[in-house]
Amino acid sequence: MTDAQETAADTSLRTTGGAPPDDVAPAPIPLLEPREGIPPVVASDDALAGVIAAFAAGSGPVAVDAERASGYRYGQRAYLVQLRREGAGSALIDPVGCPDLSGLGEALHGAEWILHAATQDLPCLREIGMTPTGLFDTELAGRLAGFPRVGLGAMVESVLGYSLEKGHSAVDWSTRPLPDPWLRYAALDVELLIDLRDALEEELDRQGKLEWAREEFAAIAAAPPAPPRQDPWRRTSGMHKVRRRRQMAVVRELWNTRDQVARRRDISPGKVLGDAAIVEAALAVPASLQALTALPGFGHRMGRRQLEQWQAAVERAKELPDTELPQPGQPLTGPPPPRAWADKDPVAAARLSAARAAVSELAERLHMPQENLITPDTVRRVCWEPPKDPTPDAIENALSGYGARHWQIEQVTPLLVDALTPEA
Repeated sequence: MTDAQETAADTSLRTTGGAPPDDVAPAPIPLLEPREGIPPVVASDDALAGVIAAFAAGSGPVAVDAERASGYRYGQRAYLVQLRREGAGSALIDPVGCPDLSGLGEALHGAEWILHAATQDLPCLREIGMTPTGLFDTELAGRLAGFPRVGLGAMVESVLGYSLEKGHSAVDWSTRPLPDPWLRYAALDVELLIDLRDALEEELDRQGKLEWAREEFAAIAAAPPAPPRQDPWRRTSGMHKVRRRRQMAVVRELWNTRDQVARRRDISPGKVLGDAAIVEAALAVPASLQALTALPGFGHRMGRRQLEQWQAAVERAKELPDTELPQPGQPLTGPPPPRAWADKDPVAAARLSAARAAVSELAERLHMPQENLITPDTVRRVCWEPPKDPTPDAIENALSGYGARHWQIEQVTPLLVDALTPEA
């Protein structure tokens, strides 16, 4: 058991009254209850003004969460925002009725936001005018502290000794009105975030990792929005089966058509046409509507008009001149896949092997996932094109150029100096 796990167990024991005798079954973990009941859903400007005033007058950090309708609606917009702050209590806000929350964002300017898995919620919060100036990510804190399970329910249970209700995380949050059990679930997601943050801060401080965590949190808060993906159609599940350029063009045309339909209908693309059906059509390149209908995913339950639009996409791909067909694969912007290193550059492969082994050993000693110590992509890039003279300063500069944080550079640089020297 790691130090972090021992501390988590100790904390759980403290919250539930200590370890039971051997002949007594452990007491069940209490189910968390909302302290003030389920707050009303805020869906009007007047009600929102009241929430803004209350949270502006509150004190300390603010717990923030958002619920999306992934798998049901197009995009990743927020359909419910939950907040809690000392002196203000909890609030549930409907971004459909209140699409502009910039006033609330301004009221919280300067306050620390507590989120669990912040990078998942920040894009949809940014869309409605809410961007933190500083944050504390309880999931990332759990990773750095060495907790084996970092889901919110697992963290609340192991650290605070309470059980969160389960079962509503994957529901359609665009449903209106939202059922009371769903609202209860949503309210509980922020009920103990502040308590969890305080306990994790104490644990990180005990392990000497608090400043590391603060660097990570600052980097997340300062990160710009992710740029749009290039050629997103290439991420179609099963794309590895598609080898020929004409077939790739079919995938591209079907994917783009599906995306347009999904956007117009505000529905998840997968509910319009599955990835498996797109790949089947690409492999077959059907010559007619009848041939398309015979393929998996294009059965009798699909209307003729829908079938016609998919066949039209296939025909567009078939008519493209060779010069306009997509090229296989995507242009590499970094090193090749590690499996190819031994053939392309055996010396680089040896560097990578030594670096990976050293990073893995250090991550184990620090009780954290390797990818949180340093990203695998950064290690690959430095090993593929190392500085000509792999001095500590040169490697520090290379790591900094790839976005590594100061604490990561401090921990990893000595390992890479050893791995990148010719003698190694």
